[in-house]
Amino acid sequence: MPHVHILGASGSGTTTLAAALAARHGWKHVDTDQVFWLKTDPPFTDIRPRAQRVALMRAELDQAERGGAAGWVVSGSMCGWGDVFIPRFDLVVFLLLPTPIRLHRLTAREAARYGLDAIAPGGHRHDAFIEFMAWAAQYEEGAPTMRSRALHEQWLAALPCPVLRLEGIQAVEDSGAAVERALRR
Repeated sequence: MPHVHILGASGSGTTTLAAALAARHGWKHVDTDQVFWLKTDPPFTDIRPRAQRVALMRAELDQAERGGAAGWVVSGSMCGWGDVFIPRFDLVVFLLLPTPIRLHRLTAREAARYGLDAIAPGGHRHDAFIEFMAWAAQYEEGAPTMRSRALHEQWLAALPCPVLRLEGIQAVEDSGAAVERALRR
């Protein structure tokens, strides 16, 4: 039963790759956004307390292992708050994508999620959109105290399991095949 964690900057494709692998292999997919954030309207405004995040993630992974899933895959960053799960990983996949491509993807995602009018100047989500995009743009240069490449590189360097780095634009099928090859090693 493979246990895979996929992380990278926002907009790098972690959720897309994890969902594709889960669908192909019958793995349970857990997105850290569903664990990290409390359900609010609008979404992604209130962080779930750390102890609750850990308990919820543990319940999700334990349920997958007991419930007959062929494996599990977690998408998104758990650096710091989810370190208790590191011994359970068979493979960690780190996705790297150039910032302009990520920001383009994030703009399209936010427009699809909230509507183009909502994120446009004067829209009710415009200020939140601008703040989110500024945060996402800092990934490459951000300090290790925030979700940044520095934080991720530091965290990856300390892992006891194999790390697969996938850089640049790749078809989901090609990235999935690379993950499958890494798990066979």
